[in-house]
Amino acid sequence: MSTSTSLSAEEVLRNYFHAKDENRPHLLGHVFTQTAMLEVRNRTSTITFPNVTSGREAIADVLVRSFGQTYEKVYSFYLRRPVGQPSKFECPWLVAMTEKNARSVRIGRGRYAWEFETDPPNLARRLTIDIAEMHLLAPSDARATFAALAVLTYPWSSLPQLNEAALRHPVLAPIARRLNAE
Repeated sequence: MSTSTSLSAEEVLRNYFHAKDENRPHLLGHVFTQTAMLEVRNRTSTITFPNVTSGREAIADVLVRSFGQTYEKVYSFYLRRPVGQPSKFECPWLVAMTEKNARSVRIGRGRYAWEFETDPPNLARRLTIDIAEMHLLAPSDARATFAALAVLTYPWSSLPQLNEAALRHPVLAPIARRLNAE
C-alpha cells in the first residue's frame, strides 16, 4: 500500500504509531518508502531488535508483526512535534507496554531520527531508533504505570506532561530527569 497524496511529517509519524502500537502493518504504506531503512541503536539488554532492517515489508515484520506477537497495550509518545514539512526530524520518545505471556511491564525511552522524501508523498526513507533505556517491571506494576501515563496526551505529549506523570510513578522520575537533561 502506498499513497499518492503528500503527507505532512506529523501525519507520517502518527501513522507510524497507528501501525506499531495497534498492530496494523498495512498502515506502514503511509509511513515508509518501499526501500526505507531502519537502524536500531539499542543501549539496553531488556529488549532486542536487529541493528539494520531494509525495506518496508521487513520493517513491518520487525516493528509490527513480531513486536505485536510479544507485546500488547502499547502506548508510545512523541515528546516533540514536527513543524512544517522538514526533511529530517528528531525527537525524544517514551513507550510503555506489557508482555503478552509474562504480563510484565516495559517502560522505556529514546530518540527517533526521521528522514523524509523531499517529494510527495513525503514518506520516511530512513528511521533511526535509539533505545536509551528499557525498564522491566512486575505485572503488579501495570495498573500504576498506565494510570501515571494517563496524564500524557497520545501520541503527542511533552516533557512538562511527563514531569507531571513522574510525580505519580517512581520509575518515571529518573526517566523524566534524563529526558529533561538532554
